[in-house]
Amino acid sequence: MGSSDKPNQAVGECSPLYGTIAENVAEIKKRLGHSSDIKILELEMSAGRMAKLAVVFTEGLADQVAIAEYSKLLMEIDLSDAELSEDRKRIGPEATCQLAKELASGYGPILELKDFEGLLDIVLIGGVAVLSDWNQAFAISLQKFKERSVTEPTTESVVRGPKDSFTESIRTNTALIRRRVHYPSLWLETKKVGRMTKTDVGIMYVNGLADESVVAEVRNRIEKIDIDGILESGYIEEAIQETSYSPFPTIYNSERPDVIAAELLEGKIAILVDGTPFVLVVPALLISFMHSPEDYYQRYDISSLIRILRFIGMFIALLGPSMYVAVTTYHQEMLPTPLLISLASQREGTPFPAFIEAVIMEVTFEILREAGLRMPRTIGTAVSVVGTLVIGQAAVAAGIVSAAMVIVVSMTAISSFIFPAYSISNTIRMLRFPLMGLAASFGLVGVFVGMLGIITHLAGLSSFGIPYTSPFTRMDNMGDAKDTIFRLPLRAMRKRPAVFAKQNPIRYRRNQSSPNDSS
Repeated sequence: MGSSDKPNQAVGECSPLYGTIAENVAEIKKRLGHSSDIKILELEMSAGRMAKLAVVFTEGLADQVAIAEYSKLLMEIDLSDAELSEDRKRIGPEATCQLAKELASGYGPILELKDFEGLLDIVLIGGVAVLSDWNQAFAISLQKFKERSVTEPTTESVVRGPKDSFTESIRTNTALIRRRVHYPSLWLETKKVGRMTKTDVGIMYVNGLADESVVAEVRNRIEKIDIDGILESGYIEEAIQETSYSPFPTIYNSERPDVIAAELLEGKIAILVDGTPFVLVVPALLISFMHSPEDYYQRYDISSLIRILRFIGMFIALLGPSMYVAVTTYHQEMLPTPLLISLASQREGTPFPAFIEAVIMEVTFEILREAGLRMPRTIGTAVSVVGTLVIGQAAVAAGIVSAAMVIVVSMTAISSFIFPAYSISNTIRMLRFPLMGLAASFGLVGVFVGMLGIITHLAGLSSFGIPYTSPFTRMDNMGDAKDTIFRLPLRAMRKRPAVFAKQNPIRYRRNQSSPNDSS
């Protein structure tokens, strides 16, 4: 156990640089374990006088072409023309370092280095450290590494709307947002999180729209994170969310820049994490997970109809199997006689009760769904579709499940894909099984009790101080209901949601000459 603690101590140790290049180079190699991707170029400049410099960088993270050009310039310095100290026969380290800085100024900003911690931090993120004798060292920002280009979103596709998505580079992501919001009050704060990864985490918000108390709370929660590393925004999400014991997500995430820009304009706060294309948004309400960006890119009546279909799909995905189990097990009198006779004839040869049938089919579908996601794309779709058809037909033919159960599970599976946000789809998948158990035990009474428990739980949730079920549970802000289940025309939604933007509520100002106001 003691040996595993030594590297952490070495990385976190803050000690000043040594007096000579040789000592500094030896210490760098020791701390980095003589890693083969850490390159150290020791340059000797000679033109009548001798001087030494060392260039340290990480291969693959720094611009090696620029480093080669800079090293060539250093080697071509004519030291015979350099100003010398009167009491020295050779050029001093200070003059050497100054000449190197003057040449480096054309490549970017220069940062003075005084200790090994700062030097290693710069080198490991793609910077270049230049060492001279007598504690003289500085760094140049020459980062250049392979990154994915801007492509279409993979999890939030729309028919009409922008086709670009975030990448794994935080600077590319902030640029995609600023490309849409040309407003000086769009502020960005960047912090490093993770003792070992030192990941850049950005807090972006519109000053004057976002609630200052919420911004301070976000900043405070991120600063309190003490973890070895942040590899994806999910780490941040789990660390700053209100509670970890709820199946409902209280932080929204998206890979679409237009979605994040729209959320910022409503007074919300975006959290960007370097290394992931998914940006977090807080506060997040339950209704936010049912909205799609396409709702605002087409007419309000079409958007309202599609939203109603989404809510219908949500109830089918959540309650479909449990309602079937409850009705066929306890409440057969609710079914029309011809349908009851048909179901009875189908179930005549099935050995399991309806609940076991539902569990078997639901688990089978979930396995096929996960297998389709993990398989190579060329065969994933074919295997999932063929597997579902073959297994369902074979199960009915073998008398293991009834045909009606296959229909119910199929409708449930299709409805579970209607959600714009994947995170809320996972919640519905989780809640479906306990509701099926309650339906098998107590019938419709059990289903109603389960729904009452879910509603009670939702009423107690909040996201950064905002009630999770707003605006339905806040009668003083019913004006926000104009953009919930239905979406009214833009000219009718003149104000931003009152729960977010309290300082500057007006977002749509009517022009007297506008044709919309001719009446």
